[in-house]
Amino acid sequence: MSFYFENQALDVSRRELSRGGETIQVEPKVFDLLVYLIENRERLVTKDDLIAHVWEGRIVSDSALTSAINAARKAIGDSGRDQRLIRTSSRKGFRFVGAIGSPAGTYAGTATTTSGLPEQRIYFCRSADGVRLAYARVGSGPPLVKTANWMNHLEYDWKSPVWHGLFAGLVRDHTLVRYDARGNGLSDWDIERIDFEAFITDLETVVDAAGLERFPLLGISQGCAVAIAYAVRHPGRVSHLVLYGGFARGRRRRLTNREDVQSDALEVLMRQGWGQENPAFRQIFTSLFMPGANPEQMQWFNDLQRKSTSPENAVRIRHTVDEIDVSGLLPKVAVPTLVLHVRDDAAQPFANGREMAAEIPGARFVPLEGRNHVPLEGEPALARLVDEVRAFLAP
Repeated sequence: MSFYFENQALDVSRRELSRGGETIQVEPKVFDLLVYLIENRERLVTKDDLIAHVWEGRIVSDSALTSAINAARKAIGDSGRDQRLIRTSSRKGFRFVGAIGSPAGTYAGTATTTSGLPEQRIYFCRSADGVRLAYARVGSGPPLVKTANWMNHLEYDWKSPVWHGLFAGLVRDHTLVRYDARGNGLSDWDIERIDFEAFITDLETVVDAAGLERFPLLGISQGCAVAIAYAVRHPGRVSHLVLYGGFARGRRRRLTNREDVQSDALEVLMRQGWGQENPAFRQIFTSLFMPGANPEQMQWFNDLQRKSTSPENAVRIRHTVDEIDVSGLLPKVAVPTLVLHVRDDAAQPFANGREMAAEIPGARFVPLEGRNHVPLEGEPALARLVDEVRAFLAP
């Protein structure tokens, strides 16, 4: 993952800071401090935060902390007087206030949010059965459509510390089109139908409303099955298919007693604890989806579950997802396909991704190192995911 601001780039994986193409020497702790401030730029970072995350809880004097902040400012061409990029709030903390953009500087033709992403535009359309669906467009360049997956919320996702890294990578080259599935986010919650066929027709509705003729299609998690079904049904409209962390057969179609028991247990937890203010029940899902998340990311995902849908819809969606089976469609996929899956994914076993790649003619399979089902900022899996997708979709 790299962050771009002014004429500078902070490459996290290579641990390099460069300005105008020239590498700037930065001490390790100062580099870590810069990364932490930039990753948490939407909030004020306290002294205790820095000690806990940069110095790993070790005792640090005020003078040593001040020296590190000054060194960070100097490294990026800032100063305590100007505070153009790193701002101090007296006796409260620090915040990185520079705008994060693309390698060219800023995202072409659009204003950026405080998170460094361009502003999205949200629209609504109606499905054939009258369900109001919310979709968003953002960025510039050729379109890239992301199918909806469970627990989407267009507004909340866009500002999140979980999806930020992936979205930032995708909008560098494309106009990203996302939507909330029925029963989720800004789309209608009070609905009669929640089934797999409805998921497919909702995608059809959104791409037609957005005026798209031919486009690459990105599926994540159960969104992969929707993308596969759409690509088989409309091969002339899909130019490329990207499938990440997905499956062809839901838990109840994989014929293992262990997964049947797990599915039953998760449904009970949803009914009992999904909508409660206490996040204890929802934390189980967060730990399953993102075992390597930091406290901020876990808190966000806990909140997302309650904000994205109701307990009743969560159970209905989960049941539908567990019954998915598009395995018979895999040999019929006739578009270039890239399949990516994290090796130690706790939410969707690695074998699921391998199965899809093996059965789709000519599909390329990319194993990713890690254990988070949701790709998180700062981890190698996300950087590799973004690089592979951009290269696959490059003209």
